[in-house]
Amino acid sequence: MHVRELSQFLAELAENNNRAWFVMNKPRYDILRAEFLELVTQLITDIAKFDPAVVACNPKKALFRINHDLRFARDKSPYKTHFAAAITASGLKRPSQGGGPAYYFHIDADGMLLVSGGEYLPPPARLRAIRQQIIDDAAGFGKLLKNRKLTQGFGGLQEEGKLARPPKGFDADSPHIEAIKLKSFIVWKETSIRKNIPADLQKELLSGFRDAYPLVAWLRQVPQA
Repeated sequence: MHVRELSQFLAELAENNNRAWFVMNKPRYDILRAEFLELVTQLITDIAKFDPAVVACNPKKALFRINHDLRFARDKSPYKTHFAAAITASGLKRPSQGGGPAYYFHIDADGMLLVSGGEYLPPPARLRAIRQQIIDDAAGFGKLLKNRKLTQGFGGLQEEGKLARPPKGFDADSPHIEAIKLKSFIVWKETSIRKNIPADLQKELLSGFRDAYPLVAWLRQVPQA
C-alpha cells in the first residue's frame, strides 16, 4: 500500500471536493482503491488466524464507498476524504444493519490513521442488550476491562457521548454502572502517518486488531436483540 500517495490524494481531494476534479483523478483513485482492497484482503486472512469468525468476510463489502450519501447528510460535499474498512464476522459493516462488533480502520486527509475495535453507536435494542450483558456477566466484563492488551494498546473503552446518569431501566448501583452509561463499546487510537509512515502498515493494523480482539470476542457473546 502506497501510504504517502494515498495521503496526498486524500489531501488534494479535501481541497477539491467536486466531481470534475475526481473524474480527472479517477485513475489515481482506482490504483489506490485496488491497493487498499488488497490490504484488507490480507488483513482478513491474518485476523482469521486469531479470530476465525471473520474468515468469510468479503473484502469488497468490507470497504466503505468514497461517495457521500447526501440524502440525510449535513455535509453536501460529494466525496468522503478518507479510505475506510470494517471487518466483521457477519460481513455487514454498519451497526444499524446488524453488523455486530468490527475491526475498523481508516486513513484520512489529515494523514491520520485510526485503528479501532468494538461497536460504535449500536442501535437502541442492541445497546440495551449490551448493557444487560454487562450486568449478567459482571465478572467477565470486569476481567475484560483489566485485559492487559486492551488497556496497554488503547487505554480502555472510549467514553465519547457517555450519559451523565444511568440509562432508563438500570439502577445507579448496578455493577459497572459507568460502563453501562456508554453509548458505544469501542476502543480506538489515532496516529499521524503523514511524516512517520509505518514501515509495515499491515503489521501495525494487525497488532491493533489483535489487542482489540478481547472486546470483540466479549461483544459476540451478547444475545442478538
